[in-house]
Amino acid sequence: METKPSEISSAKMFGGYNKRFKHFSPTLGCSMNFHVYFPPSPSPSPSHKFPVLYWLSGLTCTDENFISKSGAQRVASTEGIALVVPDTSPRGLNVEGEADSWDFGVGAGFYLNATQDKWKNWRMYDYIVKELPKLLSDNFPQLETSKASIFGHSMGGHGALTIYLKNLDKYKSVSAFAPIVNPINCPWGQKAFSNYLGGNKSDWEDYDATYLITKFPNVSATILIDQGEDDKFLQDQLLPHKFEEACRNANAPLLLRFQPGYDHSYYFIATFIDDHIRHHAQALRLN
Repeated sequence: METKPSEISSAKMFGGYNKRFKHFSPTLGCSMNFHVYFPPSPSPSPSHKFPVLYWLSGLTCTDENFISKSGAQRVASTEGIALVVPDTSPRGLNVEGEADSWDFGVGAGFYLNATQDKWKNWRMYDYIVKELPKLLSDNFPQLETSKASIFGHSMGGHGALTIYLKNLDKYKSVSAFAPIVNPINCPWGQKAFSNYLGGNKSDWEDYDATYLITKFPNVSATILIDQGEDDKFLQDQLLPHKFEEACRNANAPLLLRFQPGYDHSYYFIATFIDDHIRHHAQALRLN
C-alpha cells in the first residue's frame, strides 16, 4: 500500500500548477485522491515556502470540482497561496448502502469521525486535520503546512467551520460559501449524523458550528460567509440566521453577506472566490 503520494496529473495555470495525487490513507482504509495548486515560485527564491489554504467541497463532489470550476487559482497565484483540495469521503470500500443516496455515504463524509461500526472508515475529520497535513509536510517541502487556513462550500462549509473552531491553534482563518451551519436542525445533518454518529444527539453537537461557536468563540480572524439569496436550500438546510445569532451571543466576529440572485452553484462560488482568497491571505500575513 503506497502511503506516499504519487502524481497522476499536472496542468499549468496562472503560472503555477494544478497537480493531482493518489495515496493510500491508513485513516480511511482506502486509496484517496487530492489536488494541490502550487502557485509560481517567486524568483530568485526556489526555496520559498507557500502557506496552505484547504478547500472542503460539498455533497457529491470529488477533489476535482473546485479545481476545474472555481477560478481560485488566479488570486492564489498572485497571493502566493497553495490550494489543497481533498475528496469528500472514502471510496471503493463497498459498504452496503454507501451509494444508495447522494446525500449520505460516498461523496458525503460530512468531515466527521463516524462512531457507528458500519461506517467506521468514514473518518474524514481525522483525515483532514491529522493525516493530510502530515502527508503534505512530509512530501512537499515547498508547503508551509504550519501556516494554514480553511474554507469550503455547503457540507464543506460545515466542515471548514467545525474543524476551524475545534482547532483554532491550527488554522489562521475560516470562510464559507452557503455552509450547513446548524446540521442538528436540518434534514441533511439529521440523516448523516443519525447514521454516522448514532442516536445520542449530544454527540451531534460536536460537529455543529452553531453549537461550537458558543464553546470556542475566541476566533482570531473574522469569519466570512457568503450566502446566495436564491439558494434553494437556504430555508430548510443552511439556516445561516441560527449561526449569526450564535455568533452575536458569543461575541464572535462574523461577516455574513447575503448575495441577491445567487444560487448554490459554482457560478456563485466563482463570483466571490477572490474575496475569500484575499480574506485568508490577510490572515496568513501575506499582505
